[in-house]
Amino acid sequence: MTDTRPPLTPAEVEAVARAAHEGQVDKAGRPYAEHLRAVAEGVRARGGDPDQVAAAWLHDSVEDGALSARGLQEAALSRRTKDIVLAVTKRAGEEPEAYARRILATPGARLVKEADLAHNADPRRLAVLDDSTRKRLTEKYARMRALLGLTDEGDEGGEGDEAGRGRPGEPGESGNPGGGDGV
Repeated sequence: MTDTRPPLTPAEVEAVARAAHEGQVDKAGRPYAEHLRAVAEGVRARGGDPDQVAAAWLHDSVEDGALSARGLQEAALSRRTKDIVLAVTKRAGEEPEAYARRILATPGARLVKEADLAHNADPRRLAVLDDSTRKRLTEKYARMRALLGLTDEGDEGGEGDEAGRGRPGEPGESGNPGGGDGV
């Protein structure tokens, strides 16, 4: 059966994402919605389309347990937005190589992951963490960038809206219930 509902507007997607992460904070103690906004803005600044921006707002929702996979599937979102969110959702026990392959195989996901990695690796965010955590995360983000073919912070991969960038994260390591490894 085809969903005939109009897709959520950008403002509605943002409201869903903010509500889903209400009360959550990142490792630095900042409201988690700030990270979601930064990733959505990063996608937009990198030339992302509305499906990618919507996915950016929702990129951690399933992984952090804020939205179930079923809830995502039932949401009035484009199939592409749903596919991107699922592609950037880190799975328990998943090897980074498998995660990167899924992101690269999903049109539009790499761009979302690139924006997520850029915000997670922001030196201003990392500066508030202890040395060992900062070092571990810096190495982890660099490895994922390499797996995704992102050679430096300014690299856009020449992919436009067919990109497909994703999210690093290991379950249970963030300040979010069931969360990823973002700052």
